[in-house]
Amino acid sequence: MEGIELILGGVFGAVILAFLIVDLGFFDRRAHKVSFRSALYQSIFWVAVSVVFGALVYFLEDRESAYQFFSVYLTEKILSVDNLFVILLIFAHFNIDEKYHHKVLFWGILGAIVMRAIFIGAGSYLVGQFHWILYIFGAILLYSGVKLFLQKASHHVDMAKSKLVRFLHRYLPITTAEHHGKFMTLERGRRVFTTLFLALLVVEFTDLIFAVDSIPAAFAITSRPFIIYTANIFALMGLRAMFFLLENIMHRFHLLSKALSFILIFIGAKMFSGVFGIHVSSGISFGIIIAALTLSIVLSLVYPKAKETVL
Repeated sequence: MEGIELILGGVFGAVILAFLIVDLGFFDRRAHKVSFRSALYQSIFWVAVSVVFGALVYFLEDRESAYQFFSVYLTEKILSVDNLFVILLIFAHFNIDEKYHHKVLFWGILGAIVMRAIFIGAGSYLVGQFHWILYIFGAILLYSGVKLFLQKASHHVDMAKSKLVRFLHRYLPITTAEHHGKFMTLERGRRVFTTLFLALLVVEFTDLIFAVDSIPAAFAITSRPFIIYTANIFALMGLRAMFFLLENIMHRFHLLSKALSFILIFIGAKMFSGVFGIHVSSGISFGIIIAALTLSIVLSLVYPKAKETVL
């Protein structure tokens, strides 16, 4: 198993590193607005790459590992939807021009890759030392799922009242002058941070907060750090492309939040099922996640929000 994991790790590392090099050296050379078509192609590309990697897990390891990979991947993808709406609010609050969204999201995802490795490593160590901590993870998921289900108005975060934003303004030298796509600039001979950098910090912190749900959910599906990390990162790599599709199509799938709440409650309950001698296989879990996601999409299209007149 270790030899196979080493091969898969090499494939994973090569794909991610190649993307980062190409993106930073080619796509990020100039500020530009990402078109809907480009975002669509990128989304399809990352979904295809993730499916191929999952297929490699299936053929090189086993069906159980593949189910676990896709279950973590889909859960992370759905969780990312709420994250994307918050990022939209962040960009709107700091008045970030659309041509700079690509740059902030690139460095944001790069930071998330590092933070997820730390989170998953720490989570794996804690679970290995204190197995009972899984029940705490389960309780977090049950709470988050019920809270999300009962939540009526989502995505209405007032960034102006954010304690983090006020803290950063208080302790960092920040300029509101035109940044020209730079994170730092000179103002009266002094180096200061721009609002673009401030937006990046808030995006990174937002991912940190969302990891509080996604990492416990992943450990509820599998205890293997390799599967959790690769599935998480593949989901995150497609996050930016999803962002550029968000304003165009994601508002149509208004019931996704209900599917997410159900999935969180289901995964949280699964963590406690062993106490009652109930075992839910990875295949069944994957099927339930797929069914919830599919049903929410279909019902969103069949029963659109009242203000919408067309699909």
